[in-house]
Amino acid sequence: MNLYPFVIELLQFLVLLGIAPVFAGWVKMLKCWSQGRTSPGLFQPYRDIMKLFSKDVVLAENASWIFRFTPYLVFGSALLAGGIIPILSTDLPLAATADVIVLVGLFAIARFFTALAGMDIGTAFGGMGSSREMTIASLAEPAMLMAIFTMSLANKSTSLSQMVQVIYSGQTVLRPSIAFALLAFILIVLAETGRIPVDNPATHLELTMIHEAMILEYSGRHLALIEWAGMMKLCLFMLLGAAAFAPWGIAASGDLYAIPAAFFFMILKLGAAGVVLVLIETGLAKMRLFRLTEFLGSAFLLATLGMLSYFILE
Repeated sequence: MNLYPFVIELLQFLVLLGIAPVFAGWVKMLKCWSQGRTSPGLFQPYRDIMKLFSKDVVLAENASWIFRFTPYLVFGSALLAGGIIPILSTDLPLAATADVIVLVGLFAIARFFTALAGMDIGTAFGGMGSSREMTIASLAEPAMLMAIFTMSLANKSTSLSQMVQVIYSGQTVLRPSIAFALLAFILIVLAETGRIPVDNPATHLELTMIHEAMILEYSGRHLALIEWAGMMKLCLFMLLGAAAFAPWGIAASGDLYAIPAAFFFMILKLGAAGVVLVLIETGLAKMRLFRLTEFLGSAFLLATLGMLSYFILE
């Protein structure tokens, strides 16, 4: 029995757990620098997580099992998604049974239970945030699936590992369909991760917050798990984009000696992705809630144009 794929899978889990807070700190540092403010430090998210784990959990009297179970499910879903995306290598045990559609399902399950937990306590903010989150999800998920189908047509598979191998073989070149899918994916990432202009993760204003409204009642280790899962989700979407559109540097199947180089290239890609994300957030303002239909509708239109251009031009 070959233990190499399982070692790589475990290594990917550890890399995701460790690098996600650093990436969140990198994005926050760049944003502070771009706005002329003092940065809190690259490793500040680690200190925040450790501080939350050391605090006691405060639960409402009417909290059900959903409220208690949701932080663990959200954290587990984000961690499991890290085993599907080829971060360091394409030789993954889950690659044969899980693809990009399963990845979308994992994120949808986490969102569904987060919305239920937001409504479970019965507060006005929780219900408002859950309603807004489901509205955005109903628009973002079809656009994401359409972009995924466009990429799967170009690469002849919905498996991310197979996509990487097809690009390595030289069968996939820069096409109009892939360009449209990339533009749609960028808009979808901003919506799925709650970044500006869709949501502002640094605000607690009741008229603008979406994700924060659903987790206001959490504290202690529950809040630490949700915050850590949010950092992993942001990092995963960046790694998903890198695997689907720029997989160069990811180790091929069975190439153990290429793992250190794959880790180095992953750091470079995340650093560049953080710069692009900060440039987008700095140059845009948060949209009104009723303008998000146009924003996500544009993402769906771009993904649809990518699919149509594949059938027409290719």
